Order: sequence, then C-alpha cells, then structure tokens
Amino acid sequence: MSRNTKVKICGLTRAEDVRVAVDAGANALGFVFYPASPRFIAPETAASLIRGLPPFVMSVGLFVNANLEELQNVVATAPVQLLQFHGDETVAQCAALAKSVHRPFLRAFRVKPDTSATDLLECDAEYRAASPLFSGLLLDTFVDSFGGSGKVFDWSLIPKELAPRVVLSGGLSVQNVNDAVRRVRPFALDISSGVEVAKGIKDEAKLRAFMQAVQLADQQ
Repeated sequence: MSRNTKVKICGLTRAEDVRVAVDAGANALGFVFYPASPRFIAPETAASLIRGLPPFVMSVGLFVNANLEELQNVVATAPVQLLQFHGDETVAQCAALAKSVHRPFLRAFRVKPDTSATDLLECDAEYRAASPLFSGLLLDTFVDSFGGSGKVFDWSLIPKELAPRVVLSGGLSVQNVNDAVRRVRPFALDISSGVEVAKGIKDEAKLRAFMQAVQLADQQ
C-alpha cells in the first residue's frame, strides 16, 4: 500500500511564502530560531505567521544549542508544535528541553561519510529510550556549520528498517527528489535552500514544482 511522503518547508520568514507553502500542500513549516542563521526569524514574527496556519499544518521550531530559558521564552512567544534540535545537544539535554515545554522533538543527525547503518539505528534507539517525546531522526549532511547543509549525503547508508520513520534532508531539489523518494522511502522530506531565490526567501515556482515532484514520485 502506497502512502504520501510528508514535506516540511524550512527557513520560512515571510507571510507570502507561508501562504504558498500551505497552498502547495506542505505538511509542516519550519522556523529557524538560531540567531547566527541567515534564515533566523524573531519569535514575535514567527508567532504572527503561526497564527495564520490552518489545522493539520504543523509548525516546527529549529534550535541550535539553546539553553532552557531561551527555549522556553521562544515557545512562550511562538508556540511551535514540534522542536528540532540541530546543535551539539546531548540525548539528556534534548529530553530535558522538550519536557520543559511539553513538546515532541526531532533530533538532527548530521551524516558523515563514515557513518554506518548501525550508528543510525543505535542513535534512534537511544533517543527513543530516553524520552517519550522523541519523534524521530532528521538526517542531514555533515558540515562544519550548524543548520541545513544544502548538500546530499549517501542515502544508501540509511537502513531500510529505519527509513520509513526518518525525515530526509540535505541537498534536496526538484531534480533529485524523485530519486530520493523511490530509493529511500522516508516518512518525510525537509527542504529549505532547494526552493529559495535567496536565503530565507522562497521561490514560488520552485516550491510548487518540488511539491508536484514529490506527489509524482509517490504515485510511481
């Protein structure tokens, strides 16, 4: 039985881009609360965008090494539904942060060339054992900086038993998404730079084309 691959559009900063993403069928929208990122959005601005979301479109907050107070202040202002930890946070820190604001969370795993399938399975198991709020791994390509990489990693590293519950990220585009869906069969895709005209500014044509490409891949 086939299923629809979910899509998260990340790095949103403008109301017009949010409207296009929702209209195109995005399942989740990501807001970056990492001040060093060019896609950073102030919690007050994010709050106004979140208020306009329809039911069943999830808001996701991306955090990098935020402390407890910082996280609580952001969520109090911009009540995102899901957290995404993308820094050096430990398993215990992720669990404690999520518990403090009563939110489920994704853990970004930055895949290196020497990462093994066992590494991914063990990481997933460790987080599931540590917190009932753990939702799954977001797999991205390792780069020295934090946040999205915009680069593809070796998808063959993803074990087949893990693929149906991961979020695949890193270098996705209209050109390679069909291959990604057919080869990996992830639960969801996460894209940011692949549908942009500039950092934090989405390209409507690219965004709609990406969503259409995902739908076609699902049908195949």
